[in-house]
Amino acid sequence: MSLNQKILENLRDEIHMHTHLYYVKDAPIISDYEFDLMLKKLTDLESKFPQFFDINSPSQRVGGKVSKNFNNIKHDYPMYSLDNSYSKKDLDSFYSRILKKIPDNDLNFLCELKFDGVSINLTYENGVLVRAVTRGDGVQGDDVTENIKTIKTIPLKLNGDYPSKFQIRGEIFIELNDFNKMNIDRTNNGLEPYMNPRNTASGSLKLQDSAEVARRPLKCFLYQVVSEFDESKTQYDNLISSSKWGFNVSDSYKLCNTIDEVFDFINDWDHKRNNLDFEIDGIVIKVNQIDYQKILGFTSKYPRWSIAYKFKTLQVSTVLLSVSYQVGRTGAITPVANLNPVLLGGTIVKRASLHNEDQINKLDLHLNDHVLIEKGGEIIPKIVDVQLDERNLDSNRILFINKCPSCQADLSKNESEAHHYCLNFNSCPPQLTGRIQHFISRKAMDINGIGNETIQLMFQNKLITNYADLYTLKKEDLLSLERMAEKSVENVFKGLNESKKVPFERVLFALGIRHVGQTVSKNLAKKFESIDNLISQTYDELLLVDEIGERISKSVVNFFKNEKNIINIEKLKTVGLQFHSEIKTNVTNVFNDKTFVVSGVFEGYSRDQLKNLIEINGGKNLSSVSSKTNYLLAGDKMGPSKLKKAEDLGVDIISEQDFNKLLIFKP
Repeated sequence: MSLNQKILENLRDEIHMHTHLYYVKDAPIISDYEFDLMLKKLTDLESKFPQFFDINSPSQRVGGKVSKNFNNIKHDYPMYSLDNSYSKKDLDSFYSRILKKIPDNDLNFLCELKFDGVSINLTYENGVLVRAVTRGDGVQGDDVTENIKTIKTIPLKLNGDYPSKFQIRGEIFIELNDFNKMNIDRTNNGLEPYMNPRNTASGSLKLQDSAEVARRPLKCFLYQVVSEFDESKTQYDNLISSSKWGFNVSDSYKLCNTIDEVFDFINDWDHKRNNLDFEIDGIVIKVNQIDYQKILGFTSKYPRWSIAYKFKTLQVSTVLLSVSYQVGRTGAITPVANLNPVLLGGTIVKRASLHNEDQINKLDLHLNDHVLIEKGGEIIPKIVDVQLDERNLDSNRILFINKCPSCQADLSKNESEAHHYCLNFNSCPPQLTGRIQHFISRKAMDINGIGNETIQLMFQNKLITNYADLYTLKKEDLLSLERMAEKSVENVFKGLNESKKVPFERVLFALGIRHVGQTVSKNLAKKFESIDNLISQTYDELLLVDEIGERISKSVVNFFKNEKNIINIEKLKTVGLQFHSEIKTNVTNVFNDKTFVVSGVFEGYSRDQLKNLIEINGGKNLSSVSSKTNYLLAGDKMGPSKLKKAEDLGVDIISEQDFNKLLIFKP
């Protein structure tokens, strides 16, 4: 390393240290003026010696890069949601479920504040920030690395004895004092104030100009290390280590030995939360021991070792002005309450869901009723009660409509269902656009370059009437649309072309068959292997498939009876969509009743390929080692904790070569 490069590196390290002391520890040892002089000296030296550029230099925090699009990144480890609890009884049930698998002699819990911000996943390699990805749908999110680098409470370089590669998760937020200052500035400049800190933080992360993000007072608390190579024994140890490495860890957490202690912590913060300079909406309770977390594992949505206790929601009174009705892609009619605008939890609420006719009747709603509203789960406003003593005796009772609000077709309601439906499947505009929007969605065809607004624009201009029409679009038609420039049009066709690689199970889900979700689509694809086989099935034959009941069987049969649906499928076949499954039924039964945990890196297979081979030969994949595991299939760089757990439980540990020997069928 040359002398000039060494001077630069030393100066960068010194500025990183002072940034950490100021923004994380709140303990600066130099003045702002001295800090600014150091930063100016750095930028001058970097201009003089551009060959020593460092992407994680403190000078890069000011932003300046423009991102027109944010790349979609699949998470190495899913970002699960948390199951919610609202009472001591809920927590006791959570504790009882844990005790079925974990002894209580050394079990304890770490309680943390549930920050009301925007979740972020950070990846560090060799102590340097390399990627920042939003939660997205939990499976994949947006790469916002350049914007995250502008947040001074997120370290670009770490200190101490950190793992060579790991991920850490946290919450981006804006403090209330900073949020109020932002709104005073906006009001003084004749601009509309922002609605609430959380939405403002979320919007800031997706700004195209990182220099603008740098001007936003974003902060971050980090709280969860995720890595196969993590040597920590407890969540508590992880927080201590994270703080030593340079992360901004809230000091509000507490180790609790009993559920009663947990509830004492909850009650304490329920009283103190209004004194915080940032918003929280509850407490997160985690099993502290990481080995126990691995034994407990996950459901399809939640970790079994963690739960969120949600504080009682705020309620406010307002007036019901009217009820309007929305039409979904399946024809379901959802009533919406239009309210006199009122401030609730930092947000101006104008509308609330009424769910269905039964809910309206249960509340006995009348026009101009004074109603109590709250945010269900802190997200969706809902009416919870009517203040009858305020009711005008002349007010009219709300009667549910009998015609579709869009196409005026008659509505139908089955006794077994809560919703009314518009049966005008082929011509009702919201149903048509809703099905196309579902088709392009992330969990279906995941067509980049096309959003819901673009679908509406295409439909209004009569370029499309169904999802098959997307593949017959012409460049000149799209260029004539408002806001569709050359690059945008190129992205549309690129996204459509990429969608032809989407596997059959997701194409089947994208068709939008009523009651056929992702899991049912996968089961149907695995059982029948092609769309033609599926179309030929009778109602009774479908009932024989796992998890397929009467309602789903009837819906599938009715969908394929519709001639327009068959025509669209034939069009989609012609353009090259996947209507034949790569999911094979069992090739052999060699792994019948055998369970596997696959961990590490392998020479001849990816982990997904190995898991598929296990399934098609009759086996089952588990996410963590337990007494029910038959084999730990161990690759290179596998997590040492899994290996130790398998050894302690006497689980057979096999190599890739051992696995090949067990197979009768070899690909």
